[in-house]
Amino acid sequence: MKFSDYHFDPKVKRGLEKLGFRRPTDIQFKSIPNILNGEDLLAVAQTGTGKTAAFAIPIVDLIYEQKQKERRRTGVKCIVMVPTHELALQIEAVFKEISQFTTVKVMALIGGVDQAPQIAKLEKRTDIVIATPGRMFDLISQRHLPTHRIEILVLDEADYMLDLGFIKDIEDLIRKLPRRRQTLFFSATINEKIKKIAYSIVRQNAIRIQLSPKDPVAQKIDHSVVFIEMDHKRFFLERVIHENPDTKILAFVRTKVRAERVCKAMARVGITAITIHGDKDQETRSEMLEKFRNGEVSLLIATDITARGIDIADVEIVINYDLPTEAENYVHRVGRTGRANQKGHAYSFCAPEEKAMLEEIQGYLKKEIKVLNLDGSEYSDTLNVEKERKNDYRALIEEEEAFLKGKKKKGKKRKK
Repeated sequence: MKFSDYHFDPKVKRGLEKLGFRRPTDIQFKSIPNILNGEDLLAVAQTGTGKTAAFAIPIVDLIYEQKQKERRRTGVKCIVMVPTHELALQIEAVFKEISQFTTVKVMALIGGVDQAPQIAKLEKRTDIVIATPGRMFDLISQRHLPTHRIEILVLDEADYMLDLGFIKDIEDLIRKLPRRRQTLFFSATINEKIKKIAYSIVRQNAIRIQLSPKDPVAQKIDHSVVFIEMDHKRFFLERVIHENPDTKILAFVRTKVRAERVCKAMARVGITAITIHGDKDQETRSEMLEKFRNGEVSLLIATDITARGIDIADVEIVINYDLPTEAENYVHRVGRTGRANQKGHAYSFCAPEEKAMLEEIQGYLKKEIKVLNLDGSEYSDTLNVEKERKNDYRALIEEEEAFLKGKKKKGKKRKK
């Protein structure tokens, strides 16, 4: 089936054509008809399968059709609740692209930026709001975001929102919404806890869609692990970068402090890198992502804040510089590569103290990750680069010290 076969408004079809959308993905094919029919939905599908468009396309079509029938503009009809600022901005962009030839108005509500322009947009009768919990509740409490006319609620990356402790925020929002509404629950993973919460939110006759491939990560990704001492990881990151010039590389580390340390280590050897993590304000985070997206900088060092839902084109290599402490996060991290029809590579640097984490990840994947065996000489060669660098640096220092000593001796002779 092609998108041209759906009974979408011609202006929605025009937006899809401009985006190059020809045929729906599996999750889109299964979700779109149910959303158009007003059904509640619990959809589970791995990252990179087109989940955002699965709900964005039918929502734009429904709201545009309704707007054409209305005599007056009535304000926000749909809230999409997401866990992170980056995901909100990305989903906003998808909605805007799909609705570009319609009169549907879309905006992102996120914290870390001035709320005055957001309030001004809401007053102009925005139709669809993509929001993170903090700023959304701020504007609801200030009565700038009315909720009594909300007809569609979307919870995207729901499993991650629950992990972050947003369950109370979700419950608080639901209490403010009309009972007669459509609820769409999208998640990359499902377990008993998530299932229980999901069914407490959606209607009893909700449609459940679950795409469960044998491999929870995209088959277009080549996975491998290399065993490296913790203190040697920076040398091997440098090696991967030199062996893959002009390649977009996304490296994941465990903490914010570590992200900055690795970035400084790369700077010392002449490699430009940028970092993104929770200590950076929203403006800086957006700027860093844009630099990485447009290829201005080809190495982005990140914490797990960017692992969920962020779609960055042409990321060829993902490096688990530190293995994630949660096996599920491995799937979300490596899902940043191998997207659409492209192939990707995922390298994991495993230190001896991380082997238990590796076993947990392999258990989650239900398969072993290919081991890249480095023989002694290959490992030594990588470390010898740093030794040579240190030797060169030491030689320069000794040469400078000798030069300064020579100057001092000449000065003493002149005084005599």
